[in-house]
Amino acid sequence: MPRTTRALGTLGAVLLLTTMAACGGDSGTPNASADEATLTFVGYGGDGQDAMIANWQEPYTEANPGITFVNTSPPDFAQVQAQVEADAVTWDVIAAAPAAAQQNCGTLFEEIEYTGVSEDDLVEGAVGDCYVGNFVLSTPFAYRTDSFPDPATAPTSVEDFFDTEAFPGQRGLVTNVQNGILEYPLLADGVAPVDLYPLDVDRALERLDTIRDVTTFAPNVGALQQAVGSGQVDMFFLPDSRLVPLLDQGVDITIVWDTTVTSLNALAIPKGTPNLAAAQAFASSVTSPEPAAGIARDLGVSPVNTSAPLDLSPNAELVQYNGPANTGETVSQDLDWYGENYNDAVQRLTIWLAG
Repeated sequence: MPRTTRALGTLGAVLLLTTMAACGGDSGTPNASADEATLTFVGYGGDGQDAMIANWQEPYTEANPGITFVNTSPPDFAQVQAQVEADAVTWDVIAAAPAAAQQNCGTLFEEIEYTGVSEDDLVEGAVGDCYVGNFVLSTPFAYRTDSFPDPATAPTSVEDFFDTEAFPGQRGLVTNVQNGILEYPLLADGVAPVDLYPLDVDRALERLDTIRDVTTFAPNVGALQQAVGSGQVDMFFLPDSRLVPLLDQGVDITIVWDTTVTSLNALAIPKGTPNLAAAQAFASSVTSPEPAAGIARDLGVSPVNTSAPLDLSPNAELVQYNGPANTGETVSQDLDWYGENYNDAVQRLTIWLAG
């Protein structure tokens, strides 16, 4: 299976990434043992990180008693850069955008000697030179049912999200290219999914201009999840992993299965970690069937391992893009396009958001 670059990442890290690619530090003295280490794991916090602890870390420690974990959040790329430049790396495994890891491969992130299951059992692009994919997420269109209680007059398409006259209300978007903020405006503007790439970023931003005044641009998925839960937004694009906790809490949400954008999440290893062997072994382990199935069960994401046995909760079944609930179409973010255009696209989006 060819290794390809996917572009995912948080907007807050965008300007840093453009300079970080040229930065590097000498690796510290690595711990050659994959059997004895305390790994510092950096995730996104909240329900998602709890699921990672339960499905990845705790079973791994049970099978490898010499490996324990310390958890922290969020995965701040500025902190990665500072640690690497100071040759004082304390983070071992970090949740990272595949494109960010690839663009800084060998400078800020270690090349990974992948030792997991056969790549033939994984989704395409799941393993890169400096990342290991951990699950595939989708960011469907949804709305609070109490905002549109009558199905006859409720939104039914991506286009409706951008129709402020027919569907008034506050919108919500995550300012992260991973979650389709550039794809969805183009889909609403009539671009067919098969014709999305190369992305026309200018056209996407022009379409976003039409809803700027009625849209909450959340800096991260957790912030938008909170806004949805508290009723601050009426309709939104929110990842499946954040929809499940809301549904579990009893928030009445309707998912609009029109065209849904999907993308890959990954783990990376900061350059110079003193626990390189242990970090590589752990990162490789998350692609195994059981860890992959567990994270899918708890978060409603799709497993990176195509043979993972699925036993989803009812609410996870409601949000899984490749399950029976999805009666619409799916478009995967283009690995090659983002690999070449990630920094430029996100910088332009950042400038637009600041305008």
